[in-house]
Amino acid sequence: MSLIVTRPAPDFTATAVLPDNTFKEDFRLSDFRGKYVLLFFYPLNFTFVCPSEILAFNKAVKEFEENNCQLIGVSIDSAYSHLAWKKTKVNDGGIGDIQYPLVADLDKSISKSYEVLLNDSIALRGLFLIDRDGVVRHQVVNDLPLGRNVNEALRILHALQFTEKHGEVCPANWNKGEDAMKPTAAGVAEYLSAHADK
Repeated sequence: MSLIVTRPAPDFTATAVLPDNTFKEDFRLSDFRGKYVLLFFYPLNFTFVCPSEILAFNKAVKEFEENNCQLIGVSIDSAYSHLAWKKTKVNDGGIGDIQYPLVADLDKSISKSYEVLLNDSIALRGLFLIDRDGVVRHQVVNDLPLGRNVNEALRILHALQFTEKHGEVCPANWNKGEDAMKPTAAGVAEYLSAHADK
């Protein structure tokens, strides 16, 4: 596994189940140029940690959309399996009415291209923030039992958008609405001095 941050996001064409439960056979990552994309991989449908993440992302889908960011989930399951999982009630182990696309990576080529495929079997919990030009700006990969933090994904999206707009850099634990730093030695010293007691 290697770092793909700063590199163009590997494009793909695959079948996806859309929010309205229709299949799109020529679903392309490159169709989302001009938007941010949060692409996340999960191991398998009808498992345990996966639905908690998928549902948590779904609860935040409007906030991602309001920030011009498309959520996309990917696993090695078929589109039919995705659809069956969506049509299963949450109380019965399903995920219900998910409002972002779920991509079928049956041949595992997408997982391979993002270097998250484990033992040629299933994907690790990889998450990739892709900018409007199709470049990977953030990645995190968790082992199978470790769920991700949706609030952290939003924080990183806000940080990227802030730096693009203002040219400043975001310090440790930065959150939307907080002070940032000018990317100079004087700017860092000023920030640290102002926040020494916080």
